[in-house]
Amino acid sequence: FSRVIVYTYIYIIYIYIHTHELTHIYDPHMSSFASSSVAARSVLVQNKVASSGKRNQSKRVSATTQISASMAHKQRKMDIAEAKKLLDKTKTFIFDCDGVIWKGDSLIDGVPETIDMLKSMGKQLFFITNNSTKSRAGYLKKFTSLGLNITAENIFSSSFAAAAYLESIKFDGKVYVVGETGIGEELDLLGIKWSGCEADKGKEVTLSEGLYMDHDKDVSAVIVGFDRHFNYHKIQQATLCIRENPGCLFIATNTDAVTHLTSAQEWAGNGSMVGCIKGSTQQEPIVVGKPSSFMLDYIAEKYSIPKDEICMVGDRLDTDILFGKDGGLSTLLVLSGVTTEDRLLSPKNDIVPDFYTNQLSDLLEAK
Repeated sequence: FSRVIVYTYIYIIYIYIHTHELTHIYDPHMSSFASSSVAARSVLVQNKVASSGKRNQSKRVSATTQISASMAHKQRKMDIAEAKKLLDKTKTFIFDCDGVIWKGDSLIDGVPETIDMLKSMGKQLFFITNNSTKSRAGYLKKFTSLGLNITAENIFSSSFAAAAYLESIKFDGKVYVVGETGIGEELDLLGIKWSGCEADKGKEVTLSEGLYMDHDKDVSAVIVGFDRHFNYHKIQQATLCIRENPGCLFIATNTDAVTHLTSAQEWAGNGSMVGCIKGSTQQEPIVVGKPSSFMLDYIAEKYSIPKDEICMVGDRLDTDILFGKDGGLSTLLVLSGVTTEDRLLSPKNDIVPDFYTNQLSDLLEAK
C-alpha cells in the first residue's frame, strides 16, 4: 500500500510539472530545462533584432526619402534672376553641340540669337563635342551651314582631342583607326602616320578552316571613334594590335551610350564600339573626350582661363555635367537633348548641375 502512495505522489508531481510548463526554471543539472530557457532567450533576441531591423529599415527608407527630397530640392530650375547672376560671373562658356546647339542637322530654336547676345557681352565661347566623325574643319563647315559665325579655333572635337593627346605624349609611331574621316584628318595635321578608317570600310571576314588574319606590327596606338561602318574586320585588327603589339595604346574618343544622328531618335553611340574592343582585349581605354578633363585642361592652359570663370552647358549628365563638375566649372543642364526632367529629378540620379533650364535660348530672357 505504501508503494502505491509513493507512486501516486510521484505521478501527481509529474502531472503538475507538465501542466504548469515549468520550462523557464534554470537548473544546471537539468539540461532539457536549460535548453528551453536558452531557446526562449534566443527567440526573444531574434524578435528584438527583427523589430529593430524593421525600425532601421523604416529609418533607412525615411533617410532615403529625405535624401531624395534634398536632391530634388538641389535641382534648381534657373529663373531670370539666377540667369543674370550666371551671365555676370561667367566670362567663358563651353557648349556641347549635339542636343544643345543642334539635333542631327537641325538647329535648336533661339541658338543663333543666344550666341550673338553672348558675343555682344564679350563672352568667350568654345564648342566641345564628343562626336569624332568630323575634324574641326569639318565641324566649321557644319556651323557655317547652319548660319553660325564660329571660328575653327573655338571648336574642339574628340577627333582633335585624340590627335592632341598623342602630340602631348610625343607619340612617334603609327595609329590604327576605327572611326571616320575626322580622326584621320586631325592626325594628318600633326603628321602622324595612320591606317584603317575608311580604307577598311566594307571589308568582310569569311571564316574558313585555318584562317589567319595578319595585322600591322608597326601600330603602337589604336584609336576607337564613332564608326557607322564598324565591322568584324576592324574589331579583329584593333584587337590584334592592342593584344600583340608591345605597349600598344588603346584610346577612345568617348564612351557615349547614344548619339543624335538624326533629330527623330537616339542612335547607338561610340560606347558600343569601344565596348567591343574592351571585351576582346580585356583592357580599359584612355578616354580623351568628355567627361575626361583632357580638353578642358587644354583650353584652360592654352587661353589662360581660370576654371572658376567657366560655365559648362550640356544636355548629358554623365558626360557634360560631370565634365564640368569634375573640372570645377559652373554647370547648366539644358533639357533640349538626351536628359529629361524626370531623369534629372529621379532619386537614382546623383549628378546635380548648378542649374537646369529647357534650352539655351532661355538665357535671352536675362539680357
